[in-house]
Amino acid sequence: MIAQEVSQGPFDQLIIRGVMLINGDGAPPRGPIDIVVEGNVIKKIQVVGYPGVPINQQRRPQLKPGGKELDASGMYLLPGFVDMHGHIGGVGQGADWDYVFKLWMAHGITTVREPSGRGIDWTLDLKRKSEKNEIIAPRVFAYTGFGQTTAGFNPLNDAPISTPELAREWVRANAANGADGIKFFGAEPEIMAAALDENKKLGLRSACHHAQLSVARWNVLHSARAGLTSMEHWYGLPEALFDDRTVQDYPLDYNYQNEQHRFGEAGRLWKQAAEPYSDHWNAVMNELLELDFTLDPTLNIYEASRDLQRARRAEWHEDYTLPSLWRFYQPSKISHGSYWHFWGTEEEVAWRENYRLWMTFINEYKNRGGRVTAGSDSGFIFQLYGFAYIRELELLREAGFHPLEVIRSATLNGAEALGWDDKIGSVQIGKLADFVIVEENPLQNLKVLYGTGAIKLTEDNEVVRVGGVKYTIKDGIIYDAKLLLAQVKQMVDEAKAAEGFELKQPGIKD
Repeated sequence: MIAQEVSQGPFDQLIIRGVMLINGDGAPPRGPIDIVVEGNVIKKIQVVGYPGVPINQQRRPQLKPGGKELDASGMYLLPGFVDMHGHIGGVGQGADWDYVFKLWMAHGITTVREPSGRGIDWTLDLKRKSEKNEIIAPRVFAYTGFGQTTAGFNPLNDAPISTPELAREWVRANAANGADGIKFFGAEPEIMAAALDENKKLGLRSACHHAQLSVARWNVLHSARAGLTSMEHWYGLPEALFDDRTVQDYPLDYNYQNEQHRFGEAGRLWKQAAEPYSDHWNAVMNELLELDFTLDPTLNIYEASRDLQRARRAEWHEDYTLPSLWRFYQPSKISHGSYWHFWGTEEEVAWRENYRLWMTFINEYKNRGGRVTAGSDSGFIFQLYGFAYIRELELLREAGFHPLEVIRSATLNGAEALGWDDKIGSVQIGKLADFVIVEENPLQNLKVLYGTGAIKLTEDNEVVRVGGVKYTIKDGIIYDAKLLLAQVKQMVDEAKAAEGFELKQPGIKD
C-alpha cells in the first residue's frame, strides 16, 4: 500500500513562497510572489522581488508560530481549475467516485459541476462530504437531470412530466431538495419554457444538451431566450444557425438508436449551418452575447471522432484506465459513445471539418466578449477523467485562444458561470485558497499539466519527463498531486491483477 501523506492542512497560516502567479483573469504572469492563506482564505498577495535579483527576506510576509511554509520558488501558481461538465463516474464504466475524484484533483481540478449522474441524493452526499473535506474531492455543484427520480427524490411519484405545471412542480421540488441547478436534454417546447422560467425565478442555473430528439422545435436560441444559462457540447447551435432547412439532413435509413448513425451524422451537421460571419451566423451570435449566455463546448469528448487512433492509444490508458472502463469504450451496440461499428476515414474527415467550423464560432464568441468555459464530460469515448480536462485546454488553444484566455476559461469563466466568482476562479484577496502549482510554465506548453507530464530533451541529450501538477490546493489543504496519481495507478493495478486483465485493442489476437 502507498502510505505517504497525501494531504496537509488546513493551517492557521500558510505562506506559499516565491511563485510565478497566473491569476486567472487574463493578466500576464508576475513573480516572485508570496501568497498568504489563513484557513481557507487568501489574505495577502505580495510581490517580493524581481527576476534574477536576490529577495530581501525582511520584505517578505512573516510566518506566525505554528504556520506552514511551502517553498514553491520558481514554480507557477494558478487558480484551481473548474470542470463544468464532470460526471462522477458511472455504473456502466465501473468507475467509483474515489477513483474519479483523485484523477481530477491530481490534475488541479478543485471544482466540478456534475450535469446529472447516479442520482441527486448520491451526488449531494458527496457534495456535503467534500464541503467538510471528509474525502479527497473537488467541491461539487449538483445539477439534476430534468425529470430524474431517485429513492429519496421522487416529486411526481414517477409520473412523467407531461404538462407545464408538472414541469414547474418538479423544478420547485428539485430546488427544495438542495440541487444547484438542472441539466436538460430537451422536451416539448411548452414544458421547456415552463421549467426554465420556474428555475430562473428560483435563482438556480441550468445546462442543456440539446438532444436530436427535441432540437427540431427547440434549439439553443429558444433555450437562451427562456433563461437557460449554459449550453453543453454543441448540439442545438448548428440548428439555430440553419438558414436553408429546419431539420438536420438525416439519411433516410437513419436510426437514432444506432450510435454510429447518431455520431456519424452529427459530424456532418456544422456544414449544414450558416457560413461563418454571414448575417444569420452573426445574428445568432449577437443574440446569445446579449443574453450573457455561456458556451461549454467539451471539445475533447468528441476528439476520437476525428482521430480514433489518437484517443484510443493515449499513453495514460495503460496505467490509469480501469479494466471495466476500457471494456466500456470498446465497439458496442448498447454502451453510449461506443460507436465504432465501422468507423473510418470518411467519418474522420467530416469530423475534422466539423471541428473547424465549431471552433470558429467558439473563438469568435470569445473575441466578442462571450463566456466560454472548460468542461470534459469524461468517462466516455476513450476520454479519461483529469487527463481529458487538460486535453480540453489544448483544444481551446487550437481553436485560437491565447494560453491566458485558455486559463481564464478554465478558472474565472467557470466560476462566473456557476455564480461563484466572488469565491473562486482567480487568485484574489478574500477568495478561497484553491490553487494549482506546477514546476513548468503551462503557458509555454499546456502538456506539462498532464499527469504524465511532457517529454523534453535536456542539454545533455537526455530524454526526460517534466511537469505534471505538483500540488493541488483546495480550501487551504495541500494535496500531493503525484501521490494521488500513484494511488490511482495502484487501484488500476489491483483491478487488473484481480481480473488477470491485459489491455488489448479490439480484434487483435495473439
